[in-house]
Amino acid sequence: MSSIGRGSEADSQLLDHDSPQLESIRGSTYLTEQPPVPLNDPYYHDTNGLVDGDVITEADEADIEDGEPNIPFIFLLTILVSFSGFLFGYDTGYISDALIATGTDLGHEITPRDKELITSATSFGAFLGAIIAGTLADILGRKWVTLGANILFILGALVQAASHSVEAMIEGRFIMGWGVGIASLVAPLYISEMAPGRYRGRLVIINLIAVTGGQVIAYILGAVLGHQWRVLVGLGCFPALVQLIVFIFMPETPRFLIRSNKIEKAKKVIRSIYSGRAGPVEEHLVDKKVKLLLEFNHEEHGDISRVQRLGVELREIFGIPAYFRSLLIACGLQAIQQVCGFNSMMYFSATLFEMVGFKDPALVALIIASTNMLFTVVAFNLIDKVGRRRILLYTLWVMAIMLVFTGIAISHVLADIAADPDSPSPWAKIVIVTMIGYVAFYAIGIGNVPWQQSELFPMSVRGVGTSMATATNWGLNLIVSGTFLTLMQKIKPGGTFVLYAIMCLTGEALVYFFYPETSYLTLEDIQGLFQDGFGVERSIALSGEAKRRYYMSLAHPDEPESL
Repeated sequence: MSSIGRGSEADSQLLDHDSPQLESIRGSTYLTEQPPVPLNDPYYHDTNGLVDGDVITEADEADIEDGEPNIPFIFLLTILVSFSGFLFGYDTGYISDALIATGTDLGHEITPRDKELITSATSFGAFLGAIIAGTLADILGRKWVTLGANILFILGALVQAASHSVEAMIEGRFIMGWGVGIASLVAPLYISEMAPGRYRGRLVIINLIAVTGGQVIAYILGAVLGHQWRVLVGLGCFPALVQLIVFIFMPETPRFLIRSNKIEKAKKVIRSIYSGRAGPVEEHLVDKKVKLLLEFNHEEHGDISRVQRLGVELREIFGIPAYFRSLLIACGLQAIQQVCGFNSMMYFSATLFEMVGFKDPALVALIIASTNMLFTVVAFNLIDKVGRRRILLYTLWVMAIMLVFTGIAISHVLADIAADPDSPSPWAKIVIVTMIGYVAFYAIGIGNVPWQQSELFPMSVRGVGTSMATATNWGLNLIVSGTFLTLMQKIKPGGTFVLYAIMCLTGEALVYFFYPETSYLTLEDIQGLFQDGFGVERSIALSGEAKRRYYMSLAHPDEPESL
């Protein structure tokens, strides 16, 4: 049996043409294990029965992804859901200043161990929230779980603002951590399922820009408010309240609606997404998109209980090799993000700069947070153009170099302070420069790519898969942030930063061998990459072909379309 696809000749050479089952989906042809290809699949073409002169018509070739979508509508949805990202950033950002500003407000001067517990409480809550968030999103929908996260943000902020003991502060941070964990999963999941394939990377990064923006705002307010840390904490209630109200009127994602057998509602959302300046999208293209989504996003286990369904999903994600490979990559990327040590330095940046002698550590920490935001904007412009895989390969090794120099510089600063406490160390400026360099390359690469995790999983296990990946992030965040100050004391700054550098280099190797390129591919395209190994070579060919196909569809193919 042979098949006609729309991939490149190089892609076709990767196939086993004697296989009884081939599938062609939007410009890619690949071997599949599940689900079986139906006879009415609009993207499947069997040459058995075709004779000389038979052709695939232009209508068959047309695809909804080739047109110009409704950018204002998609952008508005992304901004509104990115309030979750802002809250995530704000609530993890203000703690750096609050740990210094509390003084004796919590009953006594807080110790380094108190700081680790207060900070880690959020990570622990986020870890638990992430574990259940994917399953809740599959049961209740992406929209309603986001509303629940807002309630947790508000409750956690109020408890913290009213706290008068370390224990109460930890409780408030723990409650808020549940909201952070849920929001960190559901916001990029919602955006991924709403976004057209060629914009998905950039739209998810808008949420990450909101995360870094929240951190910057938290640092600015921390500097302005000084010791009024209760006001700083309480202000986090307002964006949560705004999103809580607005999100009631937001649409659910078409993939979740189709999984819930709400086909007409899904069509309505698809029309809203893909009806651009050229006018309403043609109805046959909407039907074609729905058929494709039905094949990959329908609910296969609708007649069993939710607990039983979770069991089925767990067996699938660990038992089906393609799904398990997706899980390994998603969890691996999240692990790399954490073990490189970035979040520890963000949480304790003011403490760290105070340690090395800066008189206004909060201001220096603001510079670091602003760098993170600025270069996340740079990532917005590169993520789809350059590709996820290449961005990581270009940045991780540079991060390792910056970490080594940071550790060396901090060690010299501490030695100079010990020798002459009244004289500034020339190494202090090097600490700032190397940390800015480290943060810049982090923001461009590993700071944002792991949050593209939703695209790696098929719909049947997307909830549980993203839960495991996000839980990996927050579980390691808990460990790394809970041990940072201890490591600084036990193995000194040099040893601590060299350890993080080794983790970056390990991540570089793992990305090179196992992480496929997913830019310009739809969520349904990506499902075929892991059927036979990790699909690195195949993904590079398919992504390049999809990118070329898109530019050929434009009036000026050499000019990328701006978002």
